[in-house]
Amino acid sequence: MNVALPALVIFLLVLPGFVFRSRFKRAERTALDYAPFGRVVAEAVLWACLLHGLWLFGAWLFLGEILRFDLLLGLLSSSPLTQTAAVASVGALAGPVARYFGTLLAASVVAPTLLRALITWRRLDRLGHWLAPVARFHDAPWYYLLTGADFEQEELPDLIKVAAVVDVAGQPVLYQGFLEDFYFTPDGALDRLVLQGVGRRPLSGDKSLDAAPGDPAAEERFYPVEGDYFVLRYAEAITLNIQYLRLEEEAEPSAPPSPAA
Repeated sequence: MNVALPALVIFLLVLPGFVFRSRFKRAERTALDYAPFGRVVAEAVLWACLLHGLWLFGAWLFLGEILRFDLLLGLLSSSPLTQTAAVASVGALAGPVARYFGTLLAASVVAPTLLRALITWRRLDRLGHWLAPVARFHDAPWYYLLTGADFEQEELPDLIKVAAVVDVAGQPVLYQGFLEDFYFTPDGALDRLVLQGVGRRPLSGDKSLDAAPGDPAAEERFYPVEGDYFVLRYAEAITLNIQYLRLEEEAEPSAPPSPAA
């Protein structure tokens, strides 16, 4: 009991921080988290301290309750007598303690989800924003590249065009289409891209250097790929090109002036 009880108390104290961190971060890895252990613990402890500070302040402000440091130190003590007395005192406060940790753990699940949604909605994590060093999701580089999340709200791309060179039977073939969705492997590597409106051509049929950008004749070199969706495996792509496109409304022609009466 001398060793197990302090370890259990410390676990309960830092658990909200680990839960908050896991819910808040946007990571492309769905398997094991290979982030340095020291960084994970430091972030979790920091979040736990912040959450406990807010909850203790709320308990004092609305309920008039304060933290009993004597009971906390008694639970962490190595003395059996001190531990027994502290456990008895905490048992008498089982209701408030349960409410405290219950609401804190619930907030550790809900709050980071809302906070992440707010960051994404207000684009506080885009490159160049003054909050980016704190709000940016550094474990999700593909997210920023394939969603255009680094653009300002009024400059968001309407379409994202993907061009990839794939080795087909020893011949490089260029595929291009509009990005619909993308998926990752469990270890966080880009797995596949889902494209629409896909065309292909051999890379040897590349456009000449004097071709004008957007030349319709240059686009006719692509053969359309039949189907609603085209799945491109990233492991089979030799190169990948991303182009952000914005649709512009065509100005309506002005009406001719009416003849004078």
